[in-house]
Order: sequence, then structure tokens, then C-alpha cells
Amino acid sequence: MFGLVPFGSNKGLARREDSFDRLFDMFNEPFFAGFSGGSFKVDVKDGGDHYELTADLPGMTKEDVHLSYENGYLTIAAEKKAENDEKDDKGGYLRRERSYGSMSRSFYISDIDEQRADAAFKDGVLTVKLPKCEQAKPAGHEIHIN
Repeated sequence: MFGLVPFGSNKGLARREDSFDRLFDMFNEPFFAGFSGGSFKVDVKDGGDHYELTADLPGMTKEDVHLSYENGYLTIAAEKKAENDEKDDKGGYLRRERSYGSMSRSFYISDIDEQRADAAFKDGVLTVKLPKCEQAKPAGHEIHIN
């Protein structure tokens, strides 16, 4: 029976434990470290005199996001580039990962005052406030009846 397992040798077990340690260490990395793109959630509200859009962009910074309004279309575009270098104590193990992703959403929103549009970005959430154009009042006036 001792012939099946080398006596005093736990090297295979130690390597297996290292593999599991590395596997579980991956779960401690930021969730979007390997960002691969796709889509993002946007809520659109009608606030009466304005529209408000809220876009969830976790893992992004303000510099990663581009916002534009052209020909009645509001476009939210986001692009993320990331590199991750890692070495162990001995310098023998090296891991280098690169990821890149981009995504965009466009919404047709007419009759807004684009000069008064405002946006803020905080904690991965983009909030865009788009004031509606003031409606032209119908020409004419009230006539008093005697």
C-alpha cells in the first residue's frame, strides 16, 4: 500500500493548495477588472419640465464616459481599458491581463433645451438632466365680453 503514494512527499498536495489559493484570490479582485463591454442599465424619467436619465456604469470613471446630443439623439458612450500585472514573492509567477470594452446607448429625445442640459457622475452613476424647451404659447389673447 505504501508503494502507491510516495512516502514523505506532499509536493503534489502543496501545488494543488496553491492552485486553489490562486482561484479564490481571483474573487478578491474588483468585479469589473476584466470588463468586456456589453450594455448598461438606464432609467428615463419625465420630470414635467425636464427629462432625467440615470445610467449605471460600475467600474467606470468620469473620464471613461462620453456624452453627446446630436440631431435629437442623446448618446452615452463608455470605454474602459485595464491592465493587471501580478508577481509572486519569488518573482517566478507572472500574470498579465489586459481587457478592453466599450458600450453605448442612444435615446431619441426631441424638444429639449440642449444649452441648459446638465450631467453629473458620482460613484459609477451618471445622471443627466435635460430641460424641455418651453412650449410656444398660442398666439392670441382673451377678449373681454361686455
